[in-house]
Amino acid sequence: MKIALIGATGFVGAPVLDEALARGHTVVALVRDPAKLAPRAGLEAVKVDAYDTASVAAAVTGVDAVISAFNPGWNDPEIAPKFTLGAKAIDDGVSASGVKRLLVVGGAGSLFVAPGVQLVDTPEFPAFIRAAASAARDLHSDYVAGRAGAGLDWTFLSPPAGFGPHDPNAGAARTGTYRVGGDEVLFAGGAPATVSRADLAAAILDEIEAPKHVRRRFTVAAV
Repeated sequence: MKIALIGATGFVGAPVLDEALARGHTVVALVRDPAKLAPRAGLEAVKVDAYDTASVAAAVTGVDAVISAFNPGWNDPEIAPKFTLGAKAIDDGVSASGVKRLLVVGGAGSLFVAPGVQLVDTPEFPAFIRAAASAARDLHSDYVAGRAGAGLDWTFLSPPAGFGPHDPNAGAARTGTYRVGGDEVLFAGGAPATVSRADLAAAILDEIEAPKHVRRRFTVAAV
């Protein structure tokens, strides 16, 4: 397959790039600075403004699927509005390109911890990422309501609640195994579950190769 990957140098996107190339796919990496990606067989790095619909559309035209691991950066004070702006440009750009398949990596904040209660609204949720998580929740709501993803075979992936740069398990070796959930937070021994970056990447590529969650959200966690 020919896959476009947005965010190929990021925390989630980098292992997705490794996984896709290891499986023999051709990857078009949409990045701000192509020089940050070393040349590799099967990789084409394209300079793209992720906030510009036309730029995204031109870069993804002709691919079989698009994976968006877009994130403006956790240290950016404008991360929430920038996430919303970029997510819309990516969605509109993919739609304009004629490509049908889009997998969006969102956050865990929109997962439910109890009926009617999402993780982002709990008192324990870190305040410094609440705005960004709320923006990702809004994006998921837009997909579910049909305000985004018009004409697309979209999938929204929420990483597990324990996943992130702070998680010592994120760097664990790839096992190729994981468990799958839907709209609820997955737990492990009473604590929010996590998963390695490599196994999250495997789950993403598995969904691209054999879709099971078209126009739905799913989450994954370590076995």
